[in-house]
Amino acid sequence: MIMRPSRPSRGFTLLELLVVMVIIGLLVGYVAPMYFKQVGKSEVKVARAQIEAFGKALDQYRLDSGHYPTTEQGLQALITKPADETRWDGPYLKKGVPTDPWGAAYAYKRPSTKGEYDIVSLGKDSAPGGTGEDADIGSWE
Repeated sequence: MIMRPSRPSRGFTLLELLVVMVIIGLLVGYVAPMYFKQVGKSEVKVARAQIEAFGKALDQYRLDSGHYPTTEQGLQALITKPADETRWDGPYLKKGVPTDPWGAAYAYKRPSTKGEYDIVSLGKDSAPGGTGEDADIGSWE
């Protein structure tokens, strides 16, 4: 004898599916902005950490050679020996000079108006000034 369920099984109604979709949409609308805000903060932290690492490498370069690289030599002097440098003992960075988290090159200037040297990322907008993620991040901070 074949047993049949006493109640036929049914799928979800269109109304139930729409309610679930609205709930998912509300959750995404609430969570997504908070997630992307955290991503922006982490990019700023990465830029600061990279600038700090450049600072340590530049200090080691100065200890070896007696001076910081010139603006013309730039951060590349941490990787490859400048032609006129006799006491260079690098490379001072393990993997080369990275770009900032937004894909732009860091600007290096020596002499500086704010310290021994300036290392600057122009932020997400790649333009001077700005606020939040668009603000400039420098070695003097």
